[in-house]
Amino acid sequence: MINTLFKNGLLAAAALAALAGAAQAGGFSRGEADTDILYEDGTTAFRAKTTFVAPQRGYDTIEGSATSDGDYTDNFFVPSLAGKVRFSDSFSCAGTYTQPFGASSRYGADAQAADAATSMIGNYTTEAEFKTNEYGLTCAVNFALEKGRAYFIGGLFLQSFEYTEKTRLGTLQLEDESELGYRLGAAYEIPEIALRAELMYRSQVDHKGDGSFTLSQDGSTVLTGGLMPAGTPFDASGAGSLPQSLEFSLQTGIAPGWLAFGSVKWTDWSVLPSLNYNITNIGDLKKNFRFRDGWTITGGIGHSFTDDVSGAVSLTWDRGVGTGADIMTDSWTVGVGTAIKTGPGELRLGGAVSYLTSGSQKYDASGDFADYNATVGNDFAYGANVSYLVKF
Repeated sequence: MINTLFKNGLLAAAALAALAGAAQAGGFSRGEADTDILYEDGTTAFRAKTTFVAPQRGYDTIEGSATSDGDYTDNFFVPSLAGKVRFSDSFSCAGTYTQPFGASSRYGADAQAADAATSMIGNYTTEAEFKTNEYGLTCAVNFALEKGRAYFIGGLFLQSFEYTEKTRLGTLQLEDESELGYRLGAAYEIPEIALRAELMYRSQVDHKGDGSFTLSQDGSTVLTGGLMPAGTPFDASGAGSLPQSLEFSLQTGIAPGWLAFGSVKWTDWSVLPSLNYNITNIGDLKKNFRFRDGWTITGGIGHSFTDDVSGAVSLTWDRGVGTGADIMTDSWTVGVGTAIKTGPGELRLGGAVSYLTSGSQKYDASGDFADYNATVGNDFAYGANVSYLVKF
């Protein structure tokens, strides 16, 4: 029964842990490449997954006064695709796709007014969004030990970056089509007792994007005195780094039909103090974040109810990475889910609720922190995911 749990309930638990992390992970973390598919039985395997997250974070006060602005965070989906081929008993490779980082915000009238008040030219942001895409190939070599098996894991990925910010004066768009990164890992498992320990490293990726800043009607008046019409583009370029991470995960059977699992992840968010960019004829500008490093700790229990149905519950704590330039606070997430053998494969369903602690951002005339003062209260985020696995 423990081995059945290893193949079904444990994997549902792992999916829930990933969902919990995506629901409100520190910084701009969203999805993780599904390299767990390398451990699946069979010569080939394919898994498709999507995660929906509703962050529901809004300001309580702006510049010391209560605000009626709604949530500034947008809902989002995180797709994930993975396919594995086992070339021999000791060598497998997996192709993966996901969106590892992203953010999307829309600001209300009070936030726009506060933003304009601290700008020398009355500019303010109405909405901002960035997204990344990761296409990876990861391989694993394994060999038998006196007891259990050892794995060495490595691979490369290409990561793209797109950033859009709409302001009163115009729209900034930056894009980096692809930069190369890598992941390295090692694992040890004893399938008979559902034991697996894994250490996985994902590299930092440095992005340099090119694009344009397109004048709005107000931008034409304020920046060019009407000499250049609305719609005129200026060349723009920018640079920023997205972080390296290191994660240790452990799972083990603790009784027939029962399994415990957990993980600890460090993410180097301090590598992103700001997004720096330049607009031709306007000058050097930046978007401040000033993040500190992130820590995410997950623990949970899985249970196999039958050979075809299993479930899991998880608890995740994520240390907020905000230091005053942006609001990224601690969060606590409870996730539940189930794995059901149905049709030719396995269906997994999960849901999660995150409790987001209160926090604040602060304005500083130096330009190194936020554009205005604001606070948030205790909020909730919600998430759900569904995946389907087929293997032969």
